[in-house]
Amino acid sequence: MLTLYPAIDIRDGRAVRLTQGRADAETVYGEDPVEVARGFAATGTGWLHVVDLDAAFTGEPRNRHLIEAIVAETGCRVQASGGVRTLEDVEASLTYGAERVVIGTMALTDPGFVEQVLDRVGPRIAVGLDARGTTLQARGWTEEAGDLFEALERFTTMGVPRFVYTDVAKDGMLQGPNIEMLQQVADATTAAVTASGGVSSLADLERLATCHDRVDAAIVGKALYSGAFTLTEALAATRSPA
Repeated sequence: MLTLYPAIDIRDGRAVRLTQGRADAETVYGEDPVEVARGFAATGTGWLHVVDLDAAFTGEPRNRHLIEAIVAETGCRVQASGGVRTLEDVEASLTYGAERVVIGTMALTDPGFVEQVLDRVGPRIAVGLDARGTTLQARGWTEEAGDLFEALERFTTMGVPRFVYTDVAKDGMLQGPNIEMLQQVADATTAAVTASGGVSSLADLERLATCHDRVDAAIVGKALYSGAFTLTEALAATRSPA
């Protein structure tokens, strides 16, 4: 069984999608992210993956209030991501109603920060590992940030409960996920792994659902917005609970 996280990426208050994380490769999918979230919730999804792109690109968290609105309007659990730089950023997202916060660049540039967050909020975090091959990418995929498997070992030892793994070459390309690398990532940790990037079909989701016991969730974005399949079809294909 695979839990689906429909993605809502927010920039300038609008729901958008980027191709390979590029700020100059943006497609607007909705003026109101809350309305997009309401549509996903109507299908029975239990989780949403909400990314504050403004915070990610500029360090200025402009969209946290939308987490509160999305939770209030949908009742869904929210996994929040984007621009997490301080402990206050983590706590603010949780205060606004996020169930889990994903730490990306800060985890790679300051691993001790993850220890601090674990001490403060416990298992309500995940570490985002975005990689090109085995080389981690940070700061919007503009800088190299070490070896993927060394990071997996380090953060697993710390007690990180979940990793969000993205093959950046696949993100937004609708070419299918990197199943082989996902399996290697899952083999290298005892934590849960969320797959991100590349899902293009229901067959991709079915492959993810059976590729490894620790790969128990997938973030789906562009395939939903482009109409490759509906969320109703995806939930049925993966038997994901509401």
